[in-house]
Amino acid sequence: MILAFKDYKVYTKAPSFWNNMANSEWVGFRNFRFLFSSTDTGKIIRNTIGYNVLWIILGLVLSVGLAIMLNEITRKKVAKTYQTLMFFPYFLSWVVASYFVLAFLDPTRGLITSWQMNNGMDVINWYHEPKYWPVILTICNVWKNTGYSSILYLAAITGIDDTQYEAAAIDGCNKFQILFKILVPIVRPSIITSSIFAFYWIWQDFFQPLIFMNSTRKFTIPLALNMYLDPNSYNNYGGLFAMSVISVLPIIIFFIIFQRYLVDGIAMDGIKG
Repeated sequence: MILAFKDYKVYTKAPSFWNNMANSEWVGFRNFRFLFSSTDTGKIIRNTIGYNVLWIILGLVLSVGLAIMLNEITRKKVAKTYQTLMFFPYFLSWVVASYFVLAFLDPTRGLITSWQMNNGMDVINWYHEPKYWPVILTICNVWKNTGYSSILYLAAITGIDDTQYEAAAIDGCNKFQILFKILVPIVRPSIITSSIFAFYWIWQDFFQPLIFMNSTRKFTIPLALNMYLDPNSYNNYGGLFAMSVISVLPIIIFFIIFQRYLVDGIAMDGIKG
């Protein structure tokens, strides 16, 4: 973090990390001013925050909803089949997932491309149109991760004593009242814990955007960091360290604020298990 406020140079007399850092000039916020002088920086931060908010909220709603529906299935074989089908995409690598996407969006033989051709529609070259990729990435993320999250929530829901549902029904609660007065408060620690981990994973995710994105306008912070490490160009250490601070600082702040909920959620899941 200190290096973000220095003009990092190699100390030629005795080059080592500590000597380089000690002999580099303090420049204050100049590295950050340089970073934000580029219009792409604001877009990169906006993209990262936007993906986090959208994927966490959408994933949370869909995962809890699926977990509740799975809990209502009384036939065990049917429930196990659904759980397996939903859980399977989580074990696929993003490379394999990208080939599934290619099967639909290939500009010459993709399923959607073929459908557009057969119906006389304008064929969209999906891989050269950045505006479509926030939606495509959201669909991919939901398809790959929602099943895993729903199984975690299902484990918490099945741990709720049936007598609590029965008592609520006797008191005149309907399905929605039971959902928001019984189920959600009990599962809340698991929801918070999963959301915290989702924030960590999405904020630092490098591989998924790397596979699908080829436009700097849609880059996230991890991809921006990679640009500063390009061996074929000049390494801008000031911009690199400034972007590193922007990458790490939200995670530290987020952990300090929510660490109590994280510990409570893990402890609760551990007791239930």
